[in-house]
Amino acid sequence: MKRLYRRHFLLNILLLAILTITALLLTGCSSAQHRRIVRIGHNQSTSHPTHIALTAFQNYINEQLGDRYIVEVYPSELLGSQTDMVQLTQTGAIDYCIASNAILETFSKNYEIFNLPYLFASADSYHHAMDDSRITDPIFTATQKAGFTAVTWLDAGTRNFYTVNKPVESPADLKGLKIRVQQSPTNIEMMRLLGGSATPMGFGDVYTALQSNIIDGAENNEMALTDNGHGDVCKYYSYDMHQMVPDILIANNAFLQDLSDEDLAVFEKGYRLINQIQRKEWVKAVEAARKKAAEQQKVRFLYPDQAPFVEACTPLHRSVLENNPAIRPIYDAIQEYNALYPTITE
Repeated sequence: MKRLYRRHFLLNILLLAILTITALLLTGCSSAQHRRIVRIGHNQSTSHPTHIALTAFQNYINEQLGDRYIVEVYPSELLGSQTDMVQLTQTGAIDYCIASNAILETFSKNYEIFNLPYLFASADSYHHAMDDSRITDPIFTATQKAGFTAVTWLDAGTRNFYTVNKPVESPADLKGLKIRVQQSPTNIEMMRLLGGSATPMGFGDVYTALQSNIIDGAENNEMALTDNGHGDVCKYYSYDMHQMVPDILIANNAFLQDLSDEDLAVFEKGYRLINQIQRKEWVKAVEAARKKAAEQQKVRFLYPDQAPFVEACTPLHRSVLENNPAIRPIYDAIQEYNALYPTITE
């Protein structure tokens, strides 16, 4: 298995070498010698909010610093899986990539906090907390020894339960239901506390499992209904909002350290641009997904009282904080935003 993984990694390195040679030929050796190619990889399609935002960053840097840098964005896992791209960013083979929280948690336990169910009371609380450097800096800088640092976050919406036949309006409705969850101990324990049966599996297997009644439902954001067809099978989508887990843009440390103060300031403005555009595009994408799910797939959207779900998962908060006391200050700061922006019901 390790040999296969190493082979896959080396193939990605070879691909990058070919891309470099091609770029030199296309731009001309004399000019390319003075322009640093900056590569960004991600796993979404070209129509996804993430790609739209990264393209805006590409255009901005190329316009502002085009005499010194050429930014290239590679979507749809062209540079490998997310795990591959994180390793490529570590080594400096590429400069940036979008990484999931689950992957980053393997480098720093600080990222564990985002897996907590009902960590954020509302989307407003989530957004304000993620914009607060007191909260994000201890998390984003925790991977520096691994060779990379987070430079901004991207909205991945709220994760909610959706089911084939039975609407979920309270934790009691989950009893006896087999629900696909992400492959993490936190999510498995969350389902146990809520009374459901956790069924971890790869995301690519979910549609078939729903269709064949292997599972009774899953949990994800609204675009799973439309982009992945889950709304063709699942007719109930319940806004319990159990998780709001950001995606993270990480950068190679050596690349960041080589930037002059002036160039770094331009890149940092670009990171803010990524965040702003991606969040705006995310809102549009969710609205479009909801409309399509309701009108074409006949999905019913439900808005259960969140309080019983939160109460059921309280023991998980206690156990995680006891086992990882370093995240307690971050957790407490998030609770301040929860008090300011409590749950919004529709």
